[in-house]
Amino acid sequence: MIRLVAALLFLLGAGPLFGQATRSLEQLNETNATGINPRYLLQDPNGRSITSEDFRGRFQLISFGYTYCPDICPTTLVEMAEILKQLGDEATHVQAIFISVDPERDTGKILKTYTEFFDPRILGLTASPALVRHAADNFKIRYAKVREPGTPADRYAVDHSAGLILLGPDGTFVKKFAFATPVKDITEQMKNFIKNH
Repeated sequence: MIRLVAALLFLLGAGPLFGQATRSLEQLNETNATGINPRYLLQDPNGRSITSEDFRGRFQLISFGYTYCPDICPTTLVEMAEILKQLGDEATHVQAIFISVDPERDTGKILKTYTEFFDPRILGLTASPALVRHAADNFKIRYAKVREPGTPADRYAVDHSAGLILLGPDGTFVKKFAFATPVKDITEQMKNFIKNH
């Protein structure tokens, strides 16, 4: 599958170059939102500090991953781009965000190039490993490096939770969409959320 480059918000992850597909440690569950604290402090590709409060008044559609991811992340970003396309004019009410869990490799430039490949409206975020970990913990996202024995230190994959998280215009958690939820279903639900806001 596609392999590209990008990053934001959460730490401790990076992608596979040794041909092993990234697998999901924990698929996001649509109904279990227990303990989610929808807050983060990260950096955009230009190094500017970004928090969850910066998008007040808009929905936030968030995905965690990393640019070296061979399958889950490209698939998710293709779907995210398609959701924005299907929303049409209503997409102005949504900020799509890709948070990198591989801050060691996903520089701002790499992250920007990666997200823009899918859709220029998708914002890539990352930060120090500690801030990324804190954000991931807040959202109940799990991730961990996976390195095959004998490989160089910079050649690793990152197992990570898959799926999309939706925050409302007031910054509160709205819903988790499990990985592989049909784009049409997500788009229809988001249109209803936007309409009823």
